[in-house]
Amino acid sequence: MELLDFYCQCENVLFMGNKILIDIQFKRNHLLQNGFDLTMSLYCGIACRRKSFWCFRLLSTYVTKTRYLFELKEDDDACKKAQQTGAFYLFHSLAPLLQKSGHQYQAPRHSLLELERLLAKFGQDTQRIEDSVLIGCSEQHEAWFALDLVLNSSSSINASLQKSEMETELKGSFTKLRKALFQLNTKDASLLTTAQALLRWHDAHQFCSRSGQPTKKNMAGSKRVCPSNKIIYYPQMAPVVITLVSDGTRCLLARQSSFPKGMYSALAGFCDIGESMEEAVRREVAEEVGLEVETLQYSASQHWPFPNSSLMIACHATVKPGQTEIQVNLKELEAAGWFSHDEVATALRKNNPYTQQQNGTFWLPPKLAIAHQLIKEWVEKPSCSPLPA
Repeated sequence: MELLDFYCQCENVLFMGNKILIDIQFKRNHLLQNGFDLTMSLYCGIACRRKSFWCFRLLSTYVTKTRYLFELKEDDDACKKAQQTGAFYLFHSLAPLLQKSGHQYQAPRHSLLELERLLAKFGQDTQRIEDSVLIGCSEQHEAWFALDLVLNSSSSINASLQKSEMETELKGSFTKLRKALFQLNTKDASLLTTAQALLRWHDAHQFCSRSGQPTKKNMAGSKRVCPSNKIIYYPQMAPVVITLVSDGTRCLLARQSSFPKGMYSALAGFCDIGESMEEAVRREVAEEVGLEVETLQYSASQHWPFPNSSLMIACHATVKPGQTEIQVNLKELEAAGWFSHDEVATALRKNNPYTQQQNGTFWLPPKLAIAHQLIKEWVEKPSCSPLPA
């Protein structure tokens, strides 16, 4: 009997021991699971926060701006809605409204409400706002538009007579963009050149080249459509190569008769149909100054609004050694010549056209022009690593 009791007590101990072990194992597993869940929660939280962070980064900068502008170009209703909170730059016969501030120009912007009041005051239909074109937006998605108060207006003669009154009302002046371009800040210059180019293109492409019927602009001004045959027309730019030629120690500068007095620049010309950029550079240099390009190097590109929209493709080129004698094509250029590094560097430092005209020295295109950047690059690093032409 005692042996049986002892055995039962042992069984109880074993049972309790197993129970304790099971409880311990269960609690261990529970803790591990909770720890795992906690770890996963922390990881997922961090991952989600990281995901949100990256999404936020993407959605607050270039990508979201680009996609927003794309939406406005494709959706007339979205674009019209954007006009409600957008801002408008005003033009008169392609001349932007500017305000003088010291030696600089500023481009004022107007709300839709201010624009409606202005149009009403000068007897123009507020429906004219639909002639505006989308030219950009802020990072906060404030859309920017441009409207010419005269182009395409049935009351254009009346509007022309009211120009001075409009300037008084708007506290600014409609100034030719070519005159004001180099006295604008970079942002305004970019927006106004885009605006002028789009406004000019729409003014010149109001009819379908196939049917002869009037074309219709979409709300953003990113295209025109012929209602009769559904042909879509998009604004275009002509490619132009602009090339600074060097023989290693000198660079070649030229001028056309249409240039301001005393200004010299790099060689430039339109690309022909069927040409590559490299072929256009070689041909233009041969045509204009009778030299053969040996190597060339791409530098940068720039939209240029004068006289019509062009895409300026800037390159550095070197000519074959011993073949540097210039033969100017007088049908293309007024003059061309080789200039030393010191001469060009001095011109860059004293690039005030009014002073240099009085001194009889040459001057270079202003800083905003890509020709200026090409010349500056050459002065700072005359021996670029060239690519075969």
